[in-house]
Amino acid sequence: MDYSCVCYKFISKNLGCVQSKRIEQIHCFRSTRKSISVFSFQRTGIVWVLFFCLLLFSREGLAVKTVSPNNDPLTLASAVTQAVRDNPNLAMMQARWKAMSAIPSQLGTLPDPTISFGSLNLPTNTFNTTQEPMTQQQVGVSQAIPFPGKLGLKEKAAEFEAEAASNDIDETRLRLIRDVKATWWVVFYLDRSLEIVEANKRLLRQFIEISQTKYSVGKGLQQDVLLAQLELSQLLDQEIQLVGTQRNEKVRLNALLDRPANYSFLLPKEVDMRLPDTIPEPELYQMADSSRPLLAKQRNRISAAGARVDLAKKDYYPDFGLGAFYGFRGGNNPSIQGGGPRSDFLSLKISMSLPVFIDSKQSKAVVQRAAEQLQQEYSLQDEWSQVRAQISAALADYERAREQFILFESGIIPQARQTVASMLAGYQVNKVDFLNLVRSQITLFNHETKYWRALAEAKQSLAKLVAAVGEEGVYE
Repeated sequence: MDYSCVCYKFISKNLGCVQSKRIEQIHCFRSTRKSISVFSFQRTGIVWVLFFCLLLFSREGLAVKTVSPNNDPLTLASAVTQAVRDNPNLAMMQARWKAMSAIPSQLGTLPDPTISFGSLNLPTNTFNTTQEPMTQQQVGVSQAIPFPGKLGLKEKAAEFEAEAASNDIDETRLRLIRDVKATWWVVFYLDRSLEIVEANKRLLRQFIEISQTKYSVGKGLQQDVLLAQLELSQLLDQEIQLVGTQRNEKVRLNALLDRPANYSFLLPKEVDMRLPDTIPEPELYQMADSSRPLLAKQRNRISAAGARVDLAKKDYYPDFGLGAFYGFRGGNNPSIQGGGPRSDFLSLKISMSLPVFIDSKQSKAVVQRAAEQLQQEYSLQDEWSQVRAQISAALADYERAREQFILFESGIIPQARQTVASMLAGYQVNKVDFLNLVRSQITLFNHETKYWRALAEAKQSLAKLVAAVGEEGVYE
């Protein structure tokens, strides 16, 4: 209902002949002034055009804005889609997972074999390769072989770490969607608040005009005029604060969507205002236990730490080395040995490491890895406690905001609107003073603002609850 129109009609009809003539004079004066203004503009049109061009140039030149290439409003679904597609932090986590997924096969593969070339038993007096029968030119290959099971454990630990990195992607996606939804709903609430402020500004200007008219004909008080002007000034102050907050939230949303900070966009006016019933808290705990990527990541880290403990225990056993070397010899055997060319040599080698520093090395490594596994287990307990706290807090906030929204929608706002209508009717017959009329309108303004804030807070809490549980479609 447009209360300003109702107020103007009642005042014009019921204030009496003298006041009606006064109102008619005001409207005549306005019409005459408008005609004079049009005539003046026609005479000085060129000057005004130049002035507005200069003003436009100065504003646009000092603050360049990146405007959306189309006028389509930024819906919540499109904002989430853009964030998941373009957010650099999520892309960074995906690149990290890709890098870590390439590690397991590297660690599970044998070390590269070694090829060697050399000259053995070369006489230093002549450096003749055929002088001595033991001189040979040797080529060989050797291979280090860890104790059986070590490579498999290294690969297994790296696979668990890569899986934890994959869980990090899912966790980052959940948090990104949560932040986008929360910020989007803040911007939506601020848009509705600014619309309410604008409507109340128009209404208060009508109140000021009415109070001035009544005061000029001796039917009202000057304090009514001053009161209405004060309330209008307070609304202007609230508008300044809301606009500043809106700019900050839009900058934050643009950052989440990887867009320029000054990217201009609008939100739709029609949104899904449904607030679903809550799921019992124990069921949410069970869902989070099996679905939350944060917990899965921590479990994978525990498994990786367990594999490293087993690997450290394997270090009690030796590693091996195998080698084969072929030596080429020149010259001939002496006649006493039957003569003929000298035969080549084949050498085989097997080596083994000796873990002789068990107390200061291998045992300490086992203690270290066991402590790291215990650390990850405690970390899982802490993360699980944090997840349950997040679920409980988000659920409590959602239920509170949902109940407030329902209360404002079904009770408080209809009652406040009826109160304003009743106050307006009483004021028109001088049964209600101007102060109570203005206060009732300001009260309605506050309730309408709280109504949209309750909706935004409920949607934000719902987004946090979904992220805490780890099930994106739990409330869809």
